[in-house]
Formats: sequence, C-alpha cells, structure tokens
Amino acid sequence: MSHHRVLMSELSAGQAYDLLSRVVVPRPIAFVSTLSGDGVPNLAPFSFFMAGGANPPSVVFCPVRSPKGDPKDTLRNIESTGEYVINIVTRGMAEGMNNTAFGFPHGVSEWPASGFTMAESETVRPARVAESPVSLECRLFQTVEHGGAGNSAVYVIGEVLVAHIHPDHWDNGLVVNLAPISRLGGPDYLDTAGLGEVGGKLFELPRPSAPPSASGV
Repeated sequence: MSHHRVLMSELSAGQAYDLLSRVVVPRPIAFVSTLSGDGVPNLAPFSFFMAGGANPPSVVFCPVRSPKGDPKDTLRNIESTGEYVINIVTRGMAEGMNNTAFGFPHGVSEWPASGFTMAESETVRPARVAESPVSLECRLFQTVEHGGAGNSAVYVIGEVLVAHIHPDHWDNGLVVNLAPISRLGGPDYLDTAGLGEVGGKLFELPRPSAPPSASGV
C-alpha cells in the first residue's frame, strides 16, 4: 500500500499545524515566564521547543503570531526586555499550566490562574516557577520570523545563563529522574514518569474555553 501524499501548500495554516503537531511527537513543553516593559508578569506554555547548541548553551521555542499578525504577550515581552525563564512541566503541574493557555487579554497576568509560586531568578528579572523541577534563565540572542504576517512562526533563540535544578533531580553533576510531560497531537499529552518500566501514561487536557479562576496547585 502506497503512502498517502499531502501537498503542504494546499493546506490551511490550521491544517498544517494539526498535521505537524501530530507527527513531530512527543514534544517537551516550554513554560515561559516573562515581564512586560511595564513590569506585568506573564506565564504561557509552548510545545514547539527544543535544545539548540552547547557552546554557548542555547534553547529554541516558537510562538506563532495570531491570524492578524499580532504577537503573543510572551514574544512581545521578550523582544522588549530580552529576558525570560523556561520552566519544565511535570504531571502535577499540568492543570495549572493548562490554565495559562487560555487567551487572556493583553496585559493580564496568568500567574494567579496558574496557582504557581513565583521564585526570584538570579540573572534575569522574570520570576521562575518554584514548583518546576528545572528552570532555565535565558537571555534573548535572536528572533527569526518565518512566513507571512498571519500565523507566521517566530523562532526565539536564547542563551541559557543559569539552570535551577531541584535536588531530587541532581546527582553528581547529572540531571536524573526527570519526568516532564510532553505534548502530542490535539488534546493529548504523554506523562513520561515510569517510561522505562511500564511505559508512559497518556492523558487528555483540552484547552480551557473559559477564563480559569485563581486557584492553588
């Protein structure tokens, strides 16, 4: 049986996103904390995320502009201040992380809805998430835009300045027993805890359709 052929140029932006997000899996989640130029904190998840180079140490994540070409607050803040923190997400953090995926109005902080605790960073102004097992303080190196104004991708390349690692995951200079959740297609996620023993656990987490209320985690 021959493979089904999809000509990507014939797909809408939404269809292309859905196809790629179901093919390039699993994807780690960059839970990004930023500050606006006016000092308003922002917290948002991005699943198009990967390591970059090691000299200097770098990471890349990719927010997508709105159909009208407007940048997300995360991108706007990073371009304004050049600073951000990427926090790794575990299964116990999933619901709080998902609460921040709601499309809050510009300038509204997602931190209260997340229920997470702000922890002071060392080299950048945005707070890190205290509940995260690993947080990476980053300084913007470059943004690279790919595509037209609507739904275009913006690759955010950052140099990692400081890594904060919980003692449970640090052993003799190595990161150990880290079990972040990963994004699959649609509402599906993979919990990597126990992956080497009985296999990871799949779970669903639909994006919130209404503003979440502030709550603890």
